[in-house]
Amino acid sequence: MTTPVIAVLGLGAMGLPMATCLAEKFPVKGFDINPERLSLGAAAGVTAASSAQDAATGADVVLLAVRNSAQLDAALYGPDGVASVLAEGATILLTSTVGIEAVRAVAARLQEDGLHLVDAPISGGPVRAGAGDLLITVGATDEAYAATEAALEQLASTLVRIGDKPGDGQAMKTVNQLLCGVHIAAGAEALALADALGLDPQLALDTLGAGAAASFMLADRGPRMLQAYDEGGAEVRSRIDIFTKDMGIVTSAAREQGLATPIAAAAEGLYLIAQAAGQAAMDDSSVIKVVAPHRKGDVS
Repeated sequence: MTTPVIAVLGLGAMGLPMATCLAEKFPVKGFDINPERLSLGAAAGVTAASSAQDAATGADVVLLAVRNSAQLDAALYGPDGVASVLAEGATILLTSTVGIEAVRAVAARLQEDGLHLVDAPISGGPVRAGAGDLLITVGATDEAYAATEAALEQLASTLVRIGDKPGDGQAMKTVNQLLCGVHIAAGAEALALADALGLDPQLALDTLGAGAAASFMLADRGPRMLQAYDEGGAEVRSRIDIFTKDMGIVTSAAREQGLATPIAAAAEGLYLIAQAAGQAAMDDSSVIKVVAPHRKGDVS
């Protein structure tokens, strides 16, 4: 088999490390509207393209790392949409969390154009993306999966083909995001309570991480929750508005199934409050400031 040419559209927090990871093994072209992200990609072996269509022209696989379903539609069918420049049989590799129905609708349209869609939402964060250590849950036909399997294996330490149709990967990611969103919110409440009780927050975080209360989200977000109160805030690795969107997908999917998810709904409420308070572009760890706007003893 020939080595596939891969285009990566969206060199953000997750797209850039995935592109650089793929560039270790495949020829990769990348595009982002931010020139700085293009430069960072070029320094890591990703060929910079002048537009999305330029990146996709001649590509066998187009990896999309977009924020939501609106960006997905624009990337495929907007003014710089790539569907029109792809050869018949090319494959879209969607790594974003956009919801089950949105993916199924796009897959049907792409099929009419002779294009495949691999529904492959990712989990793990930027560091793990760059190291090829992601969890990827996939919904795809046999043909589409075969076309992208090598690229997926390069990106994932855990690659699970959930089903044989687009939307199946989104369904599993929806379940995953329920837990992730709740774990972040719970971690914020726990660290805020530790501070309110007069405990050293860093010592509390270290102690919790050594026991049964430990979780990936607590270990990953906890240090940034403590930084959220600093003047510059925490480094932005996953924005509040991303989890607002994801928890909306979770609660909507649950309602469609007639399933009550009160804990997920409560967590969604925290993200919505944070977003309304102007924290949309901040790291999702800053949700702790919804629970406790100030550290104990800080002057308000």
